Amino acid sequence: MTVQTWTFLIVGLTFALYIAIAIWARAGSTHEFYTAGGGVHPIANGMATAADWMSAASFISMAGIISFAGYDGSVYLMGWTGGYVLLALLLAPYLRKFGKFTVPDFIGDRYYSNTARTVAVVCAIVVSFTYVAGQMRGVGLVFSRFLEVEINTGVYIGTAIVFFYAIIGGMKGITYTQVAQYCVLIFAFMVPAIFISLNMTGEIIPQLGFIGEMSDGSGMSLLDKLDGLHRELGFEEYTNGTKSTIDVFAITFALMAGTAGLPHVIVRFFTVPKVKDARISAGWALLFIAILYTTAPAIAAFARTNLIDTMHNQPYSEMPEWFKKWEETGLIAFTDKNADGLITYGPGAMTDATTANEVYIDNDIMVLANPEIAGLPDWVIALVAAGALAAALSTAAGLLLVISTAISRDLMRMQVKPDMSEKEELWWARGGAAGAVIIAAYFGINPPGFVAATVALAFGLAAASFFPAIVLGIFDKRMNREGAISGMVIGILLMFGYMAVFKLGWFVDEVPPSSSWWFGISPEGFGTVAMMVNLVVAATVSRMTSPPPAAVQSIVEDIRIPKGAGAAIDH
Repeated sequence: MTVQTWTFLIVGLTFALYIAIAIWARAGSTHEFYTAGGGVHPIANGMATAADWMSAASFISMAGIISFAGYDGSVYLMGWTGGYVLLALLLAPYLRKFGKFTVPDFIGDRYYSNTARTVAVVCAIVVSFTYVAGQMRGVGLVFSRFLEVEINTGVYIGTAIVFFYAIIGGMKGITYTQVAQYCVLIFAFMVPAIFISLNMTGEIIPQLGFIGEMSDGSGMSLLDKLDGLHRELGFEEYTNGTKSTIDVFAITFALMAGTAGLPHVIVRFFTVPKVKDARISAGWALLFIAILYTTAPAIAAFARTNLIDTMHNQPYSEMPEWFKKWEETGLIAFTDKNADGLITYGPGAMTDATTANEVYIDNDIMVLANPEIAGLPDWVIALVAAGALAAALSTAAGLLLVISTAISRDLMRMQVKPDMSEKEELWWARGGAAGAVIIAAYFGINPPGFVAATVALAFGLAAASFFPAIVLGIFDKRMNREGAISGMVIGILLMFGYMAVFKLGWFVDEVPPSSSWWFGISPEGFGTVAMMVNLVVAATVSRMTSPPPAAVQSIVEDIRIPKGAGAAIDH
């Protein structure tokens, strides 16, 4: 069978599985729609959390960034992994005890203000839509190559699948679908990694292959060979970084704080029966996440080495079929500048006449093309496509539920129509999810950058808005509504404005160069600056205005005491 046939078969089977699970686990109440009824087993919840958290950026784009950026790409590994630990240890137990399963609900009650709740709703929607844009683009990439349809058509197909199981199943359907999606994505990630590690280094464990010797008899380690190839082609050595120290710190911390403030991950700690189960599921999730995250650098190095060996200085007419197929998607391009028929690969843009580089390669294809470049069987290539779709769809579903909940519960029930029936609320929840899916499709077709960069901006927005309000709400009983509201508004406006100018080129004639970045910090890392401004503004304003009511201060003291932790409050 061909790659396309294998892809239709494997992707079709996995989609059928997701739909069957959604029908089996469809939500019949708002409690099931929002928190899966609070009865999910900790191990299953750990898998669902891992799938929810490991998006298309983790599966597709992180290894792609590391593959091209080398050492500089490590910020994504450190930031996302550290952020999950920060969330699980610093915030989740206290939020669970507070009893509010959405960030706007926590902020609205903690800061005794519907204005604060509304600001949080807006922030949740902005963050979630920015994040979901990366997921839908990832879906389009996979469909465009392996099912040979246009990227936009791929986005529509993925949208239809998410539309079905997110609206029918709610959190209950999404949770059990994500368990299946985790199994698919981790199997799809590990199988080619093991195959390629055996071929290149003789090591069955990819992490050992990453630091091992090449099996070609040269006695050279994989990383030494990759450093040598980079020097020959004029690139910076793979194990050296080019980012400034302050930018590395800023991006890493923005990703960490953004992870800890992501609303679609926080709600996961309310889908298990008890606080103890939430802690156990957090530990399982970290283990499940670590499997992929410790393998990603190995896949990046394998893919980069094979790409250079296969492509550089080779006749274009003799390039394998995978190269021509990816050219059709526009994610690889070749221009024979010197008309010698050979592919010259090196630093600089292909479109720049002053550089010798004749090829353009999109970061996002490296994981997807890796099995083809390495010559693995067709079924492995199709399996990777199914895994990438599982990663993108699982996170997209969680994000869409956040948007739906923000509209139906935090906006409509808590503010606009408090006396609505549960049936009405469920209709609002499903209607919000439907609207969110349609808007997500638009952002998938028109994303503001490649997958991981788009997602990094979402993390920056979460860091700039939610993280200070959550941390101060838990640990500073003097923090009041005036401080929280002013901090969130200034933080997200500052981050969004910086992103608009330096990433999207809004309000200016063209995107300014990196030399114009404030303090030398990239848009992906500016969330750290905006977060610090948020903290300073919130703390200052709160000290200049009236303290919160005594009852609120008492709650803040109480939630830091483990005894008596209970289930989510639905009022």
